[in-house]
Amino acid sequence: MSESQLPAKIEQVAAALADLPGVEAVVLGGSRATGTHRPDSDWDLGLYYRPSRRSFDPGGLRGLGYDGHVSEVGEWGPIVNGGGWLTVEQTPVDVLFRDLDTVERWQRDAEQGRFELLCQNGYIVGAPTYLPVGELAICRPIAGEVPRATFPVALATSAAAWWKGRAGVSLMFAERYAETGDAVCCSGMLVDAALCTAHARLAQRREWVLNEKRLLARAGLGDLQRLLPSAAAERDLAATVAAFGRALEADPLAAR
Repeated sequence: MSESQLPAKIEQVAAALADLPGVEAVVLGGSRATGTHRPDSDWDLGLYYRPSRRSFDPGGLRGLGYDGHVSEVGEWGPIVNGGGWLTVEQTPVDVLFRDLDTVERWQRDAEQGRFELLCQNGYIVGAPTYLPVGELAICRPIAGEVPRATFPVALATSAAAWWKGRAGVSLMFAERYAETGDAVCCSGMLVDAALCTAHARLAQRREWVLNEKRLLARAGLGDLQRLLPSAAAERDLAATVAAFGRALEADPLAAR
């Protein structure tokens, strides 16, 4: 399959999605768009709609008759705000709803170095509102048009500083949980600090983060994986916090 070609069944699904009322565009996203997929990887299709012009009814997607589950709009969270987990001729296809009005507003914010962090299913530290802007940057349009994006210089500066600051706060709380022997909460704060530092490093490099999969490895922090098991033992908590701090090149926030 050449870079520009899609399997016939995926083209057929994309065409059916594009014909649904209210759909502005359909794109190929995820690892299939970036060329980092495995043979068994899902096919991610972004379905963009614009409520200011016409609402989108997920019932239209259900009516296509594919096996699987289709959510309501907004059911999955504010960033990944719905979609469908479908099976098409034994092939997994994920359809992801995207409100284009909202994504364009977040794109304007990102260009000014502004973003919010929203609670999103499947994300440990939360999802920054520039995440779907990154999807615009890496996706392959199939039908219709979507804006394109590059990582703004202003966002690289603001996001790197914000994520680094949060990592320091998380390490501070990890120290406190270590003092009380709370292994679960200490480990959670360490994971938070690690992922936040990874976000900071990639923002500084002006690289988009779309999810937390392999995020530590991308940021050069993969070796932290081997430190986590030692956090289960109370006597190792303080040493683990210190080891994380050294690896992250960050100090816990000194609140007082």
